[in-house]
This record gives sequence, C-alpha cells and structure tokens, in this order.
Amino acid sequence: MSNPIADQIFSQARSHNGWLDRAVSDEQLHGLYEQMKWGPTSMNCSPARFVFLRTSEAKEKLKPALMPGNVDKTMSAPVVVIVGYDTSFYDRLPELFPHNPAARMLFEGEGKQAVAHATAFRNGTLQGAYLMAAARAMGLDCAPMSGFSEAAVDQLFFGGTTVKSNFLCGLGYGDAAKLHPRLPRLAFDQACTLA
Repeated sequence: MSNPIADQIFSQARSHNGWLDRAVSDEQLHGLYEQMKWGPTSMNCSPARFVFLRTSEAKEKLKPALMPGNVDKTMSAPVVVIVGYDTSFYDRLPELFPHNPAARMLFEGEGKQAVAHATAFRNGTLQGAYLMAAARAMGLDCAPMSGFSEAAVDQLFFGGTTVKSNFLCGLGYGDAAKLHPRLPRLAFDQACTLA
C-alpha cells in the first residue's frame, strides 16, 4: 500500500552524507518552521529550539564540537540545524496551554526537575522529527546526527540559557552519488507486538 507523500518522507528518503551546491533560502527555513510547529506535543509545550547555521562562520563555530567523521558532511551542508530543547519550557505554558493555568505547576519548582527534563527532551525530540518530516515534504534532504559534544554545543550556542542540545541535522539538497547502500530495517514481527 504505497502513498506518494509518505514515500517521499520515509521510504524513499535517505540520510545524506554529501550535498549539491544549491542554497536553502531563509524563506524556506521560515516555511519549514511554519509547517513543523503544528506537530503535537504534550500540553502543547513546544520545547524545541532551533538554531539554523547558514553561514561559513556559524558552521566554523560548530566545527570544534563535531566528531571527526561528521566534519565534512556538516561543513558542506547548506544549513545545519542545532535541534535543542528548553528545560524551562513551562514558562511558556500560560501562553501555549491557556485553558489550564495550573499546568505550569506540574514542572516548576523543587523536586520537579526530572519530570520537566524528561518532558522537554521527549517532546523536543518529537519536534526534531517533525522538522525532518516537514523538510522532506518540502523537497529538502536531511542528515540527522548525534556525533558531537553536547557540552561544547551548549556552551557555544546556548550558554547562559536553559536550552540544551539534542541532535544536529544537515539540510539541503543531497548528492545521491555520495549515498551509501540502503541499510536494512527491522521487520514488523521483530519490532512490533499486537496485544
């Protein structure tokens, strides 16, 4: 049962290691965010924070935090997104979840840091996935990666804030000639249980 939109986002999409010399515009990035922001998060908490590195200078700032195997594909990507999450996301709940003014109290205060962090990380990760799905739906290719120093990225880009880095994602138009062979995935019976 094939679906052309789902195929574009999932089964036909690939994680790219090389890029075509084709720019991604600021307008595309704005459009990308305008689409992905509608993906659901618990209590509409929307903890993800995105830093779009578009310039050589911005990517050079990131370079020391990268593992060696990720340097080339990151530096050559038209855009690199730092997908982060705000551990104090609950400060925005009165605006984002106004029909329950007490929701903020679930996360704020003594002894609630663990649940706040888990909520921020979980929902920020979901939003990072929405970003990639929206990018692929727009015809962009992605290169998600976690081979970097989170502590270094947090210091370089989020110092003095409550935002933490989650993962990086190159965005642009992938060079199919630089793709590795497609890797297997688990079969339904290996990954799923019907209860």
